[in-house]
Amino acid sequence: MNAISILQRNFGKNLEAFEIVFEHSKMVATKAVTIARSLSDPTINIDFVEEAALLHDIGIAQIYAPRISCRGAAPYICHGILGRQILETEGLTPHALVCERHIGVGIGIKDIVQQQLPLPRRDMVPVTVEEKIICYADLFFSKKPGRLHAEKSIEEIKKSLQKHGDHKVVIFENWVKEFSP
Repeated sequence: MNAISILQRNFGKNLEAFEIVFEHSKMVATKAVTIARSLSDPTINIDFVEEAALLHDIGIAQIYAPRISCRGAAPYICHGILGRQILETEGLTPHALVCERHIGVGIGIKDIVQQQLPLPRRDMVPVTVEEKIICYADLFFSKKPGRLHAEKSIEEIKKSLQKHGDHKVVIFENWVKEFSP
């Protein structure tokens, strides 16, 4: 499996968006792999962590986000479910679940209903330790041009998550305890 070629194929001629997503994904993959290795847990599949982290934002190829050169039809919040669809057609179901479950600290059905999000009515929260590591690592990096290589602080992430409720901050704080050295 070649994650880079799968990304390239899905972004097609949109090289600018590909470069942004690929750079972001490399940053996330590096942090996720570092965390996975630091846990010294032989059950963690580090190769999977790297592959899935590189592919976690593949659905962005189909969303509308002009600031990162994407001109698809779907809203940004849908990039997780779109990524799942893409990777399931590639036969990469475990990687596909990472796409769907990586947004924020996960999106629960209660969030979907209360916020009237254009998403299927199901829990989309990370379940496996690999999914949680990738979701956690993703929170530290933006796709904003000019900020791709700037790692956010824990306080910046907490402030951002606070907009979605105290329960999101609590999940993140638990991950900080679990995944920090």
